[in-house]
Amino acid sequence: MKNVLKSTGILLSLCLFWSCGDEKKEDQEDIAEINVAETEEIKSNPLKDVYWGDTHQHTGNSFDVYLFGTPNSTPETAFRFARGEAVESPTTGETMKLTKPLDFMVIADHAELLGSIALMYDGVPGFADTKTAEKFLEIAPEPKEEGMQKIYDILNYAAFDQPNEANLTSKDLISDFGGDKRKTAWNNYLETTQKFNDPGTFTTLIGWEWSSNNSGANLHRVIFMPEDENVAKQFIPYSALSSDDPEDLWDWLDQTSNKTGASFVAIPHNPNISIGLMFPEVRLNGQPVDEAYAKQRMKWEKNIEVTQIKGDSETHPALSPNDEFADFETYDFALTPDGTRPDPTVADYVRTGLMRGLELEKKIGTNPYKVGLIGSSDSHTGMSAIEETNFAGKGQHDAKPEQRSHPTGIGSSKGWDMGAAGWVGVWAESNTRKSLVDAFKRREVYATTGPRITLRFFGGFDYSKNDLEDENMVQTGYDKGVPMGGDLRNTNGKAPSFMIAAMKDPDGANLDRIQVIKGWLGTDGKAKEKVFDVALSGDRTDGSEKVGNTVDLKTGKYTNSIGASELSTLWTDPEFDASQSAFYYVRVLEIPTPRYSLLDAIELGIDVKETNHPATIQERVYSSPIWYNLE
Repeated sequence: MKNVLKSTGILLSLCLFWSCGDEKKEDQEDIAEINVAETEEIKSNPLKDVYWGDTHQHTGNSFDVYLFGTPNSTPETAFRFARGEAVESPTTGETMKLTKPLDFMVIADHAELLGSIALMYDGVPGFADTKTAEKFLEIAPEPKEEGMQKIYDILNYAAFDQPNEANLTSKDLISDFGGDKRKTAWNNYLETTQKFNDPGTFTTLIGWEWSSNNSGANLHRVIFMPEDENVAKQFIPYSALSSDDPEDLWDWLDQTSNKTGASFVAIPHNPNISIGLMFPEVRLNGQPVDEAYAKQRMKWEKNIEVTQIKGDSETHPALSPNDEFADFETYDFALTPDGTRPDPTVADYVRTGLMRGLELEKKIGTNPYKVGLIGSSDSHTGMSAIEETNFAGKGQHDAKPEQRSHPTGIGSSKGWDMGAAGWVGVWAESNTRKSLVDAFKRREVYATTGPRITLRFFGGFDYSKNDLEDENMVQTGYDKGVPMGGDLRNTNGKAPSFMIAAMKDPDGANLDRIQVIKGWLGTDGKAKEKVFDVALSGDRTDGSEKVGNTVDLKTGKYTNSIGASELSTLWTDPEFDASQSAFYYVRVLEIPTPRYSLLDAIELGIDVKETNHPATIQERVYSSPIWYNLE
């Protein structure tokens, strides 16, 4: 193991790729609405800066947010909070503010019934006078919690034509609240999104969520685009009420892209609760996954959400028994009507999805699961508040510490079952719509569970120690190899090397270690995995030695007296076999810090054991993989 720490060259290189940090964060106390036409020249860096964002935020335009009791959650509030302003929380009424602003955001409200519940309660003709509204208003004449929860339950059953109290069908929902009736809410959203788009400072991307829940399997996709509202006004977002099969979504993306010029990105989320359907070998139509399926999926879905509030989806102890860090923010509450729990031995996790992709590539010629890794919140509060010390919960039902011992409305989960995560780091030339989306398309993105750890990851065949320590490390990384998300080709059997450099969040905890997770295709056609500790903080040479824990369980405080502020390494795969296709991705762990459940327990004066969750966690980032390909 090679561990290079704090050399002059590394510090210079880290400063180079950290240049996107504090210098572009100006005082955010009083941010005025900016006329885009009057903005100055936008900063651009050909070696790329990291920009932090959330691609998965919900507001009251989502039927569930409204029905969960948060009707005052608006896109405007969400954007203001994300760009650093203090706002009144739509859930608690208290003032909340991010520690540091985000650089970009996608408000991805559910396409299904977009904005319709709000218009119904506002008495808008065409909504309030429909058959569906008549039933709903009889059950809940005013938007109060108990009645709206009943409406929510009815919608979930009616959407799949299952028996429900109101005797409604999916056709009723589409006729009364769906289809082109969503245009009013969509156009209002587009206007707000354009209003807050400030290229170079804070970027808003137009998007929505397609919310397939096939047989209780979460197959949701967030879709967004770099184009403006003039393009987006030419269509209404595709809804799972039209089809819950992702192949139909891809067909719609094809048709709409050809018609309007929109260049969509689709990102699946929560594979941990997809009940075996996120990385299938057999499609929903009963046919086997083939090359046409693989190519169509890879055309649109180049990334996957590996971490968010409804748990971490990297891997599971049942799938990765030799990975001591596999049991992290494990969440096993599905959206099934009968409360069925997901089976962790099914490939519902990203690592096994990546491995299955290698296996299928051998069989059909194309890898259908060649995805980059991102994080985002899936917050249903309108606020990207996922810091452990500033966590707003999933929604109205778990927004406050005193509420988190009660069920959230998702299976039998409780508030503390939710994870305070996540965001996505994007390596882009500039903070603009096109540059950001281009980065997603080439998979030069990575996931964080919360801390803004800066991570560079390059793979190639000709890197040297001098390259790692040189002030031009980033330029060399691109010149001699590929960044995260890239592909390496067979080169005369030579083993690939990887330059990896990580810097702690300047306002966060020190780093424990850097790990490389390798997956490869064995001679038996089955994929295998292994975790390598490639850089450790302190004087440790064995990854089995723990970094320590400074968290005070009485106060919730910790110190950075252990760990390292920076870690870097040049690592060559010691078990490389040129005849085996493989992928490599990086996982960087922080030292232990307090989980929000500990902070809640201290505030509530209870034993943290009552939360049924650990007092501390090791926050982390996951890079997108680099693939070694035989051809």
